[in-house]
Amino acid sequence: MTELKILLGKLAWILLPLVVFVTTLVIGYVVRRIIFARLAYWSKKTQTQIDDIIIASIKTPMVIWFLMLGLYLALQALQLPTEIATPRAEQTVARIIAFSNKLLMVLGYLSVTFALANMAGRVVQTYASRLETALPVTSLTRNITRIVIIVLGLLIIINQLGISIAPVLTTLGLGGLAVALALQDTLSNLFAGFHIIVSRQIKVGDFIRLESGEEGYVTDINWRTTKIRMLPNNVVLIPNEKLAKALVVNYYQPDKETAVIVPVGVHYDSDLKKVEQVTIDVARQVMKEVPGGVPTFEPFIRYHTFGDFSINFNVILRVREVVDQHLIKHEFIKRLHERYRQEGIVIPYPIRAINYTQEKALSSPVQGGRPAI
Repeated sequence: MTELKILLGKLAWILLPLVVFVTTLVIGYVVRRIIFARLAYWSKKTQTQIDDIIIASIKTPMVIWFLMLGLYLALQALQLPTEIATPRAEQTVARIIAFSNKLLMVLGYLSVTFALANMAGRVVQTYASRLETALPVTSLTRNITRIVIIVLGLLIIINQLGISIAPVLTTLGLGGLAVALALQDTLSNLFAGFHIIVSRQIKVGDFIRLESGEEGYVTDINWRTTKIRMLPNNVVLIPNEKLAKALVVNYYQPDKETAVIVPVGVHYDSDLKKVEQVTIDVARQVMKEVPGGVPTFEPFIRYHTFGDFSINFNVILRVREVVDQHLIKHEFIKRLHERYRQEGIVIPYPIRAINYTQEKALSSPVQGGRPAI
């Protein structure tokens, strides 16, 4: 029994910190479950999403915080046994504890910084529609928000460690100049992305067409490229610098509604007044009945050409956005063809007529034409 007490006394300096660490973790686990259960119950009663964002942002870091708290309390409970408690050993243990405390402090600040950065990014993303009036929200602006908070957190950590910030900023300035020279293309794309975002000429969600022919929805503007999702569900990545210099058609500026022009041709023997009346009647029905059309818009036609085999004109319709034009054209052409057939209006085929009389006259030797073969 005496030997067991002696052994426990020798191991107490290890067992006590271990017991403190485990106890802290158990208590932290229970407290965490109670806290988040209360927070979840409280957040269900509110309409704002900020509380949900806060809960999601601190759920994982809280585990790290209790782990760090357990390590800190375990180090404070560390006591050397009298058999090995020499001044040199105590001094070494004190240094280890001091270093561990600084390390835990740095880790604590880092965890809080990243939690706040994550929280800020989620807030910006969640309230993008409200912030859109001030600055369009993309992954670039969300990442910049996180980076600003992380940089501030790092400066606070450096200050807490007793390191002067001025030399650090000077070093960062010189290093930044070297990096800027080495990463000219990357920085060009970065600042071009900022220009695109701030100018608001192209925004996330806009439907654009590039001068090279690609067209689709802008899904994101990041630090290097702009993502465009095409209608076949493919993604085009274009560097921000090239996009800033390219000729781009934005079908959502100044608004989403756009005109749709459908070319039509009718026979020369057609009654053009009747053609206009019938065509506009069909166009009105399409505008009111087909999804994507603008019901309040009054369609109209404009004759413009005496063609080789038809009188040509354009029918002007209007759609809510550019992608609606495909269904509108489909339904309009189908209904117009059926209505023209009912009204007896002819859409002529291309025809080549050979004038035999003229050809015979040209081939006659009496009239000085080409000699007959």
